[in-house]
Amino acid sequence: MAIRRILWYPDPQLMEQCAPVGDSTSELAELFRDLSDTMFAHNGAGLAAPQIGILKRVFVIDPVVAGLSEQDAPLLFVDPQIEWLSDETEVSDEGCLSFPGIYVPIRRALKARTRARDVEGKGFEVEGEGLFARAMQHEKDHLDGTLITDHVGRLKRKMIRRKMERETQSRDD
Repeated sequence: MAIRRILWYPDPQLMEQCAPVGDSTSELAELFRDLSDTMFAHNGAGLAAPQIGILKRVFVIDPVVAGLSEQDAPLLFVDPQIEWLSDETEVSDEGCLSFPGIYVPIRRALKARTRARDVEGKGFEVEGEGLFARAMQHEKDHLDGTLITDHVGRLKRKMIRRKMERETQSRDD
């Protein structure tokens, strides 16, 4: 079990565009375990590789969020592409493990279809709605360097930045 440290905003790595994994799947099993263990340890609905300092296009989603049972493994998405988003949207508060205690209202599609590869490199496509669709969109945003602060105005972004700088300072002390 490897619980990794989650990067907090405004860590610049969180705003980086992640590189594709491509055919290099040798380290995926370990990354999958680390992402899963870290997500569960912090009660997250999902976790993207850049949140633990790995700038690769990989994220996991909690199995219950994905409509599976607690006994199932989290879903691993390698080099994911959102293929389709429903026209129907909803605004809902979103949190993020890289922004503890911060919630931002974000408009997202109610349904999403994503294509990706699993830990063995096998392709799959999954469609989700509600929290599952929101989680796929949120985690995919991380791979593009898009954060919840990119969905708010300049003043709110500045307030969140100040709060997170204080939180990060106290965590690092």
